[in-house]
Amino acid sequence: MSLRIGDTAPDFEADTTEGRIRFHEWIGDSWAVLFSHPKDFTPVCTTELGYMAKLKPEFDKRNVKVIGLSVDPVENHAKWAVDIKETQGHAPNYPMIGDTKLEVAKAWGMLPADLVGSCDGRTAADNSTVRNVFVVGPDKKIKLIIAYPMTTGRNFDEVLRVIDSLQLTAKHKVATPVNWKHGEDVIIIGSVSDEEAKKTYPKGWKAPRPYLRIVPQPMEPRG
Repeated sequence: MSLRIGDTAPDFEADTTEGRIRFHEWIGDSWAVLFSHPKDFTPVCTTELGYMAKLKPEFDKRNVKVIGLSVDPVENHAKWAVDIKETQGHAPNYPMIGDTKLEVAKAWGMLPADLVGSCDGRTAADNSTVRNVFVVGPDKKIKLIIAYPMTTGRNFDEVLRVIDSLQLTAKHKVATPVNWKHGEDVIIIGSVSDEEAKKTYPKGWKAPRPYLRIVPQPMEPRG
């Protein structure tokens, strides 16, 4: 199964380092980031898990829950956490799913649905496609999918940037331009007429083209 933006995130039950969860229930009314790993004790992922732990307060400010996934057993995750703490300065402070039967990886389209067997005997190379980032909204719909190769560390600052955009555009009829960051100007979406836009932006907007209407970001308190 191939997941797309707008699809309902597959629900599942799984054991994690913080106990057994049902994914949709665990999300609740929050946003969520699920990021997956091909194998425990792999070098690039070690750096990623440590940095995500460091960034977690920023996700908390945005009402975003973080959860990791690796196909190895939960008890291996606990041992790996020691290495992550010692080498990166931060141990995972979010749950890590133990997907030993590969059920979550298959349901989320990261491994072939007809793949047989478990995590036993599989290498990181075998699981190389299990290196994705998914952002899920409170409506349980997938808002972002990014897939990375094994040798490239993920950019979680970019994930935060996208979440800022997603949360803003979910509340306001705007879009965010290239390289946008929180606090910068935004674009009125095309489905909003000039007449309707004048009600929200009585001071007007910059319009280098009729379809490109630039306004200050609607500001809301955060964190």
